Order: sequence, then structure tokens, then C-alpha cells
Amino acid sequence: MYCVAQREDYPALAQLFAQVFGGPVSFAASVLEDFAGPDNVFTARQEGICTALLCAVPVTLDGRRGAYYYGLATRPEARGRGVMTGLMNWAEEELKRRGCTFAVLIPAGASLFGFYQARGFEKAFGKRVLRRAIPNDLWAQAEFDTVTAKGLQALRARYAPGAVTLNDKGVAAVLTDLYSGGITTVATDHGYGLFFKKGDTLRFIELFADSDRAAETLLKAARQKTGAGQAVVELGAEQTLFLGEGTPGDYGMIRFFGQPFSVRDGYMRLMLDDEE
Repeated sequence: MYCVAQREDYPALAQLFAQVFGGPVSFAASVLEDFAGPDNVFTARQEGICTALLCAVPVTLDGRRGAYYYGLATRPEARGRGVMTGLMNWAEEELKRRGCTFAVLIPAGASLFGFYQARGFEKAFGKRVLRRAIPNDLWAQAEFDTVTAKGLQALRARYAPGAVTLNDKGVAAVLTDLYSGGITTVATDHGYGLFFKKGDTLRFIELFADSDRAAETLLKAARQKTGAGQAVVELGAEQTLFLGEGTPGDYGMIRFFGQPFSVRDGYMRLMLDDEE
């Protein structure tokens, strides 16, 4: 039987999430309660036991309602029996009933792209990863750790109007997780970025700016704050920053519930997808 999970199911589903993906059960519980939210946690139940989990986190894209499939997990004894396929099929019908026109997801590993392609998803929202040295510029200035959930939503609307957008609770949950994991934000009037520091390298998991020069100012200011002289920058496939640099790669997928629409200029990042 496939259904919307009830609150009494959450402890068992949090245990399943933690078992499959690692991390503390408390994080898994926050995913169900805060990131997905009530009525958006779906499960398969057999003989009173929850055997699979699928969080259908509410999102929008170009004004269309959809869902971000997150935390897809199946109990070991139920794997290979089509339980997750059945749950995904049931979720689609339930979401269409709610007015959704698509679902997106981010495969947890390269081998899963084929699994989801066989279930109607197609690759979308690619990324480009580049590495560059950061010049030392004592005059580079920016503001740090000032980006709030509402501020990030406003910045996304300015720089990435074609982004897959979480609701307020979803954005807050992502930023809370990132800040607790050591993320730093850097911003000027001409752009912003979010990065982790590891040794002498800054890993930018998001970077938007009005121009290459404005982006370079953000990198230089980050160097002045951290002392790190190298950057690994992850950009959306359609971003125009530093054109000609970096290596393209797969990232997200989409399934249309009915008539397809263009997502060529689409962007999807910061989805609680193991950004660290």
C-alpha cells in the first residue's frame, strides 16, 4: 500500500533515512518535519511496516508547481521487488492530483542516472566545475555571512530566474544545514557566492555575478578573509561566468507530468544534496 506518511510513521522513516544515507537520526527527522513538511512524505507500507520513503518537497519552476524527490530509500529486505518504482508511480499520481506538473531529483551517484531514466526522468540542470588560482588583492572588499533565507531568495530571483525554487521552509532548512556545516557567504552589490574552505582551497557551491570581473572580486575578497589561494567553482551549465573554463557534468533530472516544457536555461543547486 502506498500512502502519505502519518506522524506516527516518522520515527521509523527517520531511522530508514539515517540507515541508507548516514548521519544522525535527528537530521533525518528534520528532513521529514521541516524540509519536506507535513503531507509531503510518502511511504510504502506492508503488514504495518514502512518499507520505503520518498519526500516530495514542494518547488516551483517558471511559475509551475512541482516536487523535488529527496531521500528516496528502501528497506534492505524490500529492495529488488519494485517497491520504489511503485512508490514513485503512486507519488506522480498524487502530485498530479495536487496540481503539480513535474518532479526533479538529483541522483545520489552516477550509477543511478540509468535507474531514473528507466522511470521517465531525463537529464537536466547540468553543471560546470572549474579550478582557478585566486590573485592576492588587498583592496578587494565584500560582506560576509550576511545572506539570509529571504536574501538568498531575492538574489536567486535576480540572477537565476529559471531556478528550481524551494518554499520558505525549504530554503531556511538548506541554509541552516549549510551554515551548521561551515558555509561562508560573500556578497557585493554585483554578485554573491557560497563556499566551504578546505585547506588552501575554497569550494564555491554557488556563484553569481554581473560579470567575470565582479565574480573575481568575490573570489579575491574571499581570499583576503580566509587566506586560501585556490578556488573550485561549481556553476550551472548555462551560466556565462568564465566561459570556456571548466568541465561540464551531469547533475539533476526532471520528469514531466504531461506536456514537456523547456528547461534549457534552468538552474538547480542548494537542494540539501550533500553539498559538503
